[in-house]
Amino acid sequence: MTDALTDLAWLLPLGLFAGLITTVAGLGGGMVMTLALSAIVGPQRALATAAPALLLGNAHRVGMYRKHLDRGVWRFVVGALPGALVGGALAVSLPELVLQVLLVGVAALAVAREVRRRWPSKREKPAPRANELPGWVVLPGSFGAGVVTATSGGGGLLLGPLLLMTGHRLERFVAAASTIALSMHVARIAAYGAGGLVTRETLAHSLALALTVLAGNLLGRHARRWLSDARANTLTYAVLLLCVGLSVAGLR
Repeated sequence: MTDALTDLAWLLPLGLFAGLITTVAGLGGGMVMTLALSAIVGPQRALATAAPALLLGNAHRVGMYRKHLDRGVWRFVVGALPGALVGGALAVSLPELVLQVLLVGVAALAVAREVRRRWPSKREKPAPRANELPGWVVLPGSFGAGVVTATSGGGGLLLGPLLLMTGHRLERFVAAASTIALSMHVARIAAYGAGGLVTRETLAHSLALALTVLAGNLLGRHARRWLSDARANTLTYAVLLLCVGLSVAGLR
């Protein structure tokens, strides 16, 4: 009984925060959840525990923003789904130390990208505007996002810029990102299950996380009315920075 209460003590606020962050910023909650879990239970178990909860959370988010979903999202799904299958197979076979390094590296890259965005170099070229992304980039880019999602939970680093450069903004961005993430989670859960990472315990923890992710989604929907995109991104990357520190501690 005590162990169950201890599990709930850290699972419930973690799921609530992940749902809130993803709904407000469009992406990021899954990486925060996976990083925090990896510091507690190890990377493989963290990936297997987070995936079903994130699947339900994204399905709920798709339902909330379905009116903003466009048909072009299928191009991303075609690449992301097989990418997640490949990444899931890698996550099952790679040593835990390698997975932990990947988790830390991807999160550190996310923080570095935010710093560069806020304080760009004078020599740096301006970022491409919406709809300037060549069509042939979508498939390999989304495939890479699937691989990264399944091995480190950080596919948003690739997926976010792809969506922005194809004209996705605000609710349309959230709807597209959630749909693509849904396909990636289905694929990687299948790969984790085939590799024996999905157990009764991970599923039980996933259910507890999922319930609070759904609550976080609803809170995030209301928060979008008063929290600017800039503040939401700042909050996301501040938490990521904290989780990088936790993951580095886990490496030691």
